[in-house]
Amino acid sequence: GVMWLSIFSLVYFGFVREGCVCSVGSLQNIALTLFDPAYAISIPIILFFLLPLLFSLFFGRVFCASACPLGVIQDLVIIKPITIPAWLQKALGFIPYIYLGLAVLLAATGSDFIICRYDPFVGIFRLGAEFSMIVLGVAFLLMGLFVARPYCRFLCPYGVLLGWTSRFSKYHMSITPSACIQCKLCEPSCPFSVIDKPTEALKPDQKAHNKKWFSIYALLIPVWIFIGGFVLSQAHPFLSKAHPDVYMAELLIKHPELKDDKSNLDIQTFLASEKTMDQLVEEATVVRAKYKTGSWILGGFLGLVIGIMLMNQFVTRRRTNYEPNRVGCYSCGRCMNYCPVKK
Repeated sequence: GVMWLSIFSLVYFGFVREGCVCSVGSLQNIALTLFDPAYAISIPIILFFLLPLLFSLFFGRVFCASACPLGVIQDLVIIKPITIPAWLQKALGFIPYIYLGLAVLLAATGSDFIICRYDPFVGIFRLGAEFSMIVLGVAFLLMGLFVARPYCRFLCPYGVLLGWTSRFSKYHMSITPSACIQCKLCEPSCPFSVIDKPTEALKPDQKAHNKKWFSIYALLIPVWIFIGGFVLSQAHPFLSKAHPDVYMAELLIKHPELKDDKSNLDIQTFLASEKTMDQLVEEATVVRAKYKTGSWILGGFLGLVIGIMLMNQFVTRRRTNYEPNRVGCYSCGRCMNYCPVKK
């Protein structure tokens, strides 16, 4: 069932619909809707955004397993997946949070939809795109020969949201249909390294050590939030250049002679709009103020994520069986075939 749904999703949502609209990019439409009352969003886009999250809340990341064409196209090329060290996997796992925050910030300010603009597989689905994007898509697929689903694991911003909801899934996929006999056959079966091993009970001194450092990092979370917010707020002049009004205003203020450049389509479009320079500067100032506030929020969010990641190093849940990690598991079912236990 997973295989046939994967084929349908790749053909229809990928090549027929050319990868648009997808659930990954729909979060930008949601962000723009929340912050721009003039923007009208359609019901299908809302459903594309909400339905995978709703399903993951009950069943885990089943959307990633077979309904997402971005994941399916990467699954096709997995040949000899290597195991990435746990510390490196955790470090790279921070990148999707950065991408998610930037995507929301740029969409909310009306600057750009970067998830769609830099989707590495849209060029493949549409059988044509800018050369750089074709190269990026091919590079991800070549990487996927040995690092399973690199985009999903280390870049996908929608995967962050799916991980949050999947954590609470009541009917999440399990490896074995009954009691686990700890044969370890499923352990190497997951190309994404998201099967949690059984754990031993902690000794009293280990519990005290973990509790101490957990408390320290918990108390430091407000510090991380402030540092993140402050650092990103200082970068808001640079980030705001992603908005066309800010970019154009700075360009014409620094180089007024470019108004006579007939070959620059952006400048000629601005001049044809009959908007005065004062109006452009005023609009750019409003946008930059939005970026200053948004950068504080984005920085605080990333600081919070860092704080929680540090805390989680000292959280150990007692496990007696091999279990799929509910946040990272894609519910693809590969591990089930390796389990010798019968129902």
